[in-house]
Amino acid sequence: MAGLVALVVAYLLGGVPFGFLLYWIARGGDVRSVGSGNIGATNVSRAGGWTLGLLTLVLDAGKGAAAVALAERLLPGEPGWGSAAALAAVAGHCFPIFLRLRGGKGVATGCGAFTILYPAAMGVALIVFALTVAVTRMVAAGSILAALAFPIACGCLGAGAAATSLASITGLMIIVRHHENIRRILRGTERRLGAGRGISD
Repeated sequence: MAGLVALVVAYLLGGVPFGFLLYWIARGGDVRSVGSGNIGATNVSRAGGWTLGLLTLVLDAGKGAAAVALAERLLPGEPGWGSAAALAAVAGHCFPIFLRLRGGKGVATGCGAFTILYPAAMGVALIVFALTVAVTRMVAAGSILAALAFPIACGCLGAGAAATSLASITGLMIIVRHHENIRRILRGTERRLGAGRGISD
């Protein structure tokens, strides 16, 4: 029962749409109607400014971390439940019940959640993200490759089969949520950092 409670709460925490709420409070509109239509930090920052984007990033990461912390408190000594809670939080962000399942891409939430569990593996993913963005100037490309690198790093650094499997599912979900970005990258039309206003991540 404690595990079920942890997963439900993790999903609901992940579903709190901070980017949507912050943009609505600051600009009085729906961030899903501008830019890429995404509620994540990248689109919020481009539509509403860096302050809103940074707040969104911190809060989205924080809700992922909170979901894992709660699972670990309810089920001490059972790290598999922490990974399951991380997956549930990312699913909540991507498919929030509060926004009729129209959410974000789960990058910041997943980062916050799995940093608590496997900081070394997340460090590898963040290095991949930073290097990719530095070379391509595309946040989406960095997010996709980091989502691919993280479960690989988990497996190589001894996270265990169950945790690595859950990390792989989470990474796959994040990559699938970037399907439009992948199409734009292949067409050469993906928005780059420093470019003028246009399609956002």
